[in-house]
Amino acid sequence: MKKNWISFGLLLFLFIPCIPFLSSCSNQSEKIKPNILFIMSDDHTSQAFGIYHSRLASLNPTPNLDQLASEGMIFDNVFCNNSICTPSRASIITGQYPQTNGVLDLTGSITPDRQYLPIEIRKLGYLTAMIGKWHLKEEPAAFDYYNVLPGQGKYYNPVTRESGKGDWPENTIEHTGHSSDVLTDITLNWLNNRDKTRPFFLMHHFKAPHDIFRNARRYDSYLENEKIPEPASLFNSGNHGSVSTRGVNDSLINTIGASVSKRCNVWNLGRALNISDSIPEPEYTHQVYQAFLKRYLRCVKGIDDNIKRIVDYLKEEGILDNTIIIYTGDQGYFLGEHDYFDKRWMYEEAMRMPFFVHYPAIVTKNSRSDLLINNTDFAPTILELAGGKTPEYMQGKSFKRTIEGKNEKNWREETYYRYWMHMAHYLGNPAHFGIRTKQYKLIFFYGADFEDPPRTNYWGSQADIKTPPGWEFYNLENDPHEMNNLYNDPEYSEIISELKTRLKTLREELNETDINYPHIQKIINNNWDR
Repeated sequence: MKKNWISFGLLLFLFIPCIPFLSSCSNQSEKIKPNILFIMSDDHTSQAFGIYHSRLASLNPTPNLDQLASEGMIFDNVFCNNSICTPSRASIITGQYPQTNGVLDLTGSITPDRQYLPIEIRKLGYLTAMIGKWHLKEEPAAFDYYNVLPGQGKYYNPVTRESGKGDWPENTIEHTGHSSDVLTDITLNWLNNRDKTRPFFLMHHFKAPHDIFRNARRYDSYLENEKIPEPASLFNSGNHGSVSTRGVNDSLINTIGASVSKRCNVWNLGRALNISDSIPEPEYTHQVYQAFLKRYLRCVKGIDDNIKRIVDYLKEEGILDNTIIIYTGDQGYFLGEHDYFDKRWMYEEAMRMPFFVHYPAIVTKNSRSDLLINNTDFAPTILELAGGKTPEYMQGKSFKRTIEGKNEKNWREETYYRYWMHMAHYLGNPAHFGIRTKQYKLIFFYGADFEDPPRTNYWGSQADIKTPPGWEFYNLENDPHEMNNLYNDPEYSEIISELKTRLKTLREELNETDINYPHIQKIINNNWDR
């Protein structure tokens, strides 16, 4: 009997620590915070995926990303509020719109005290790191560790600035190889040597496929014998655009919108791709497009393969299932649609961001969402996934409930966009703003620099070129490729009037009015009811 009592006492002793009134042991695994890996590529547009079923999907450009996305939730309506690198990244790191965070164009910066996402997530016990393209000028000192490219960085043999290697910006390290491979090496090294007793929040930002697209040489023959499908609007844009983007009687057709063809060819894309401008149209455009897309997709291939390296590491470490993986691009990009390359426009190809979440613990496999999201929502969502709350100073909203398969409460029905850099970089993009719902898009081109008089000392600025103010309206349900501007169609007059009211209200709510830019407000007032 005495032996039985001793056995019972020992059993009780072993059982008692699990009781903080019978719940601690059963909930212990639930209290382990997930790791969070935020991966962003530069200019990786949704057309260059399999999961978005574009004309390029048949080329299978992203098999590893597609596989990862199919095991999670794919988002179909994610948009930036300014399709240019620095402002988009500023909104992601602050959860704020440009006039609130102060970053209107490529000259903007975010000081360490305003790098809100790493600041807030560190409060939750996370180890934080930023690796890759930063592009916000100031030292990313709010992170525990950083290793970032200066500016755009180089495709080959990049230099990075690494924390702990001296004072910013002199803390430079030289690397050998292609940037996509080098940045992945840095990430894997950090993951392998981190403090593994703490959850991590890692932002891994590829340089690729930005700019003129220099791929790793092992991809030189990739797609070599393929004919890349061309967008229907490469040669014929129908009723796309307006007097604001074409000029009176098409007088600005050779000035506005950097082209694949010879139409607006200041950048001479063909020459950069070794295509002779002596080749007549339309053959010239065909050849430029094919070379342009193959270079771009070879850079995408390098990203896709390096994503596999990271995922394989997480599997080998046994932490894949406890790591929330978010993948996105910093904006979209034109791949010949409407005879454009680059981004900046409020049109779909530039405004739309690819976005998916992989996290088996809460995400339903092979699910999709059409929730209307913008990049100010990323930081609040990440914070709430980490167990925190959205700070009041953030203007974005968390969509954590959607990721969990639940309905959001009081979600937005429209999203706002603004491009500030009037006619910058010889790319011919007039300044504009607008509103997008799930069905409609309304854009106002006011065509003026935010400085008065306009900047002429800013690199590549043609801000002194006056472009006509005007409106564009698209019914995205019937016209997803924005081929028919219906602003002057009387059938839509009531809808347009309602959208203008919503746009005005939204600008006031988001601190996005032009009270500090009276010369722009004058243009708005004179043309609002046109």
